[in-house]
Amino acid sequence: MQILAGKYKGRRLQSSSSPGVRPTARRIRESLFELIGQRIENARFLDLCAGSGAVGIEALSRGACHCTFVDRSAKMCNFIKTNLELCGVEPGEFEVVTDDASHFLASAAKSNDALWEIVFFDPPYAADYASVIEILARERMLKKKRGVLVVEHSGDNVLNETYLNLQCWRRVRQGESCLSFYERKK
Repeated sequence: MQILAGKYKGRRLQSSSSPGVRPTARRIRESLFELIGQRIENARFLDLCAGSGAVGIEALSRGACHCTFVDRSAKMCNFIKTNLELCGVEPGEFEVVTDDASHFLASAAKSNDALWEIVFFDPPYAADYASVIEILARERMLKKKRGVLVVEHSGDNVLNETYLNLQCWRRVRQGESCLSFYERKK
């Protein structure tokens, strides 16, 4: 696995060989960044269920100003830290948090820093997506302008068109995986 574009382009990343870890495929990452395009520049990016951190590091490589990586596995958080170091990412550009996505969001909602332009949520395909998406919607954690939630899920798991104030505006399917893009309703 390697970074596809930007200032860290070509850097190889480490990941777990555990069968429970499903890294975001290259084609999915290409589609993701093609569709969010200019929104990435100077964006605050949240990588939920971050795994190896490839998506968040790709965001930093392409111009995001800060990325918060959240994964419940301490082992995966160590991979993220190693990958950030391998790429030479400055410490002020990221935060790595070992926590469950729902718990992290509930805690973050209490702070003034819980506002992101882009949230990427890629849990295990068997996970409960709705509860996390609803926390993001209820707590208004996406910026109103330019804010986007991107959810990677199994193509067999059809997500709702709306979650409270979030509206799906695009779905992209690549093999077994699907990306659903949500924005705040006006």
